[in-house]
Amino acid sequence: MQVATQEEITRLEEKARQLRRHIIRMTGAAGSGHPGGSLSAADIVAALYFHFLCLDPARPDWPDRDRFVLSKGHAAPVLYAALAERGYFPVDELLTLRRLGSRLQGHPDMKHLPGVEMSTGSLGQGLAAANGMALAGRLDGRDYRVYALLGDGEIQEGMIWEAAMAAAHYKLDHVTAFLDHNGFQIDGPTRQVMSPEPVADKWRAFGWDVQVIDGHDMAAILQAVEKARAVTGRPQMIVAETVKGKGCSFMENQVGWHGVAPKPDEVERALAELA
Repeated sequence: MQVATQEEITRLEEKARQLRRHIIRMTGAAGSGHPGGSLSAADIVAALYFHFLCLDPARPDWPDRDRFVLSKGHAAPVLYAALAERGYFPVDELLTLRRLGSRLQGHPDMKHLPGVEMSTGSLGQGLAAANGMALAGRLDGRDYRVYALLGDGEIQEGMIWEAAMAAAHYKLDHVTAFLDHNGFQIDGPTRQVMSPEPVADKWRAFGWDVQVIDGHDMAAILQAVEKARAVTGRPQMIVAETVKGKGCSFMENQVGWHGVAPKPDEVERALAELA
């Protein structure tokens, strides 16, 4: 297992802050979008896109690339920010989020934006798609890995558990899923709407290798992914304990910021905190 240097951890922490700044600017300019769950996932996405994923932005359809599936598709701003920072399209295009004719739709569209592996937005479908990608890689004799990011409200969907069962049955050890466990969904706390707890025990019961980490501790994220990559014969679930709206004090742990964009003065305040 490789151990990241403090210099690398610091670089990735700054990448996560940059993703958060993009999220605030994008949703603020659009006047709509989902900042809360995008902000909570920024550290995970930064670790994957800027440390682990084997990609070539010049060849988005390269057969041996690693795959990332944003199953919680409403968190599109964090994915768009990462793709722009990786060079899939100009950073300036981020400010076209949700505009008529923009490639940056409210949910990711694989037909129009390079780097998007799966059109998501109908919750519950991304893990099954990730399984299919991993099975295709096995059949084609390719060694790429597939990562999926799930929301903790999303795992109330029955299709998630069908996919969880299938991944274990087929021993899809090239599938690593993250659960962005921030505790909220659009209607309120997940424990009140339809409690998925205890989530770690459920994934273990379905045959997955499971880790529970602080989803904002970059060193812990890196260590967890390294450990997951060493697992054989089982898919891996990393339950990341996160904070909705992370990085913006007035958004943190506030369900109202699930799908509400910041106003101009709130954009300024958030960017000041993320400086």
